[in-house]
Amino acid sequence: MSADHNRPGVGAAPGWSDQDRMNELETTMWRSERHPQRSSTICSLIILDCVPEWERLVAAHEWATTLVPRSRQRVLEPLLPTGPPVWRVDRHFALSYHLRRMHQGPDGSMAALMALVQTLALTPFDRTRPLWEGTLIEGLEGGRAAYLLKLHHSLTDGLGAIQLMSLVQSRTREHTPDKPTRLDAAGSGSGGSAVGAGSGATQPGYAGDLTDDDALGVTVDGARHTLAQLPTVLAAGADAGISFARNPSSAAGEALRFAASLRRVLSPPPAPPSPLLRPRDGRVWVLRTLECPLAQLRTAAKRAGGSVNDAYLAALLGGLRRYHERHGVDIDELPITVPVSLRRSDDPMGGNKFAGAMLSAPIGIVDPAERVAALRGAILAQLAEPALDSFSVLTPLVNRLPSAVGAAVMGLGAVTDLSASNMPGLPYDVYMAGARVERVFPFGPLPGVAMMAAMVSHVGTCCIGLTIDGTGVKDIDVLMESMQEGLEEVLAIAR
Repeated sequence: MSADHNRPGVGAAPGWSDQDRMNELETTMWRSERHPQRSSTICSLIILDCVPEWERLVAAHEWATTLVPRSRQRVLEPLLPTGPPVWRVDRHFALSYHLRRMHQGPDGSMAALMALVQTLALTPFDRTRPLWEGTLIEGLEGGRAAYLLKLHHSLTDGLGAIQLMSLVQSRTREHTPDKPTRLDAAGSGSGGSAVGAGSGATQPGYAGDLTDDDALGVTVDGARHTLAQLPTVLAAGADAGISFARNPSSAAGEALRFAASLRRVLSPPPAPPSPLLRPRDGRVWVLRTLECPLAQLRTAAKRAGGSVNDAYLAALLGGLRRYHERHGVDIDELPITVPVSLRRSDDPMGGNKFAGAMLSAPIGIVDPAERVAALRGAILAQLAEPALDSFSVLTPLVNRLPSAVGAAVMGLGAVTDLSASNMPGLPYDVYMAGARVERVFPFGPLPGVAMMAAMVSHVGTCCIGLTIDGTGVKDIDVLMESMQEGLEEVLAIAR
């Protein structure tokens, strides 16, 4: 069996996030971070059926970081915000700093593991180094182990993290001796550069020497880059003017429709925030997990006239409704954010390509099937908004202002109480250095919300990771009982 077959994503790896500078969304997340309230850390917790072979795991990471240049690059800021930060090769990169090994201690329970992961997740990154950490955690019950991958959100979104993890996973438990080099992968049709990760040469698609640490030069280059965008902006304005002159009524109508969409997209949802989930400040993260059979959730969604994502959202809302009921709080609607992927099939691996849709979710609908159907309509209405990606229009301006402005803009997420994302996983078994992956639990940051939920499917199981604001949610045990009941009532549609 060839290495390419063992790791299907390896051919695209050299082009993983292949730009030398952050995009505007990544810049906003980077500059607006105020740890821990505005942390931009995302995590993936992988449960393994046994302890992987450490030497093989180290070798796999050494190979993967050579294949993906971004994993050996750090962020370099301009002296003034004339443009986005750039990525530069970390001349002092040491894999031993980024890949770690530890023992959980005498308590090998999942509860003890989650407590440990909470601490690791909230530990800030060294912003002068590459923005990732991998930790092997041994000592779980039954001889199992866990691997925690921790990334800064400016490096990639959740789907990009899954793509990155695929590079250190294999379709076989046995060692794969013939893994391709960066030259081999680039030659397989990915379009990536064949230059090694540690090279100081200029790579195709990059604006300069990747080992150049001259912040002044980055400042000047940022100003040039911004000025270079002006002809494109002016051309777009000229095209709009020509369209208006040719057909003023049609152009005016389109402008009015976009303006109306922009108002709807940027305005907070009409649903008032829940008083039960406030006050909160994002300083305390509580991590919890849920899981269910993917086939059962898919059947429930189909019978209710929705998608798997609709059924997943309905389960979350059902759990939160029960939590409110147990505290004597009546609630009909809840303001939520649903990240929407903007990735195209031909996009390179990695990076951040998403928009956030805010809506008033029908939490008060008791019947789970009706709740799924109602969510289907609400989500489709958001996806049809012409201005869905309007945040990308605002970020270039925000990023040229002091970082406190960006922090305030990112704080707008606090107007919603729940953020929930859903990413596709793998339908087949994979292994890490001889250990089979049993579960993959994703955990997102808390951008002002009371709860961040993320779901990944793995070999027929939906793995749901919940990041909960411990200051806003007082009764975690009651919440988790309610969330489990909310999931069960949606799954019951399939029975």
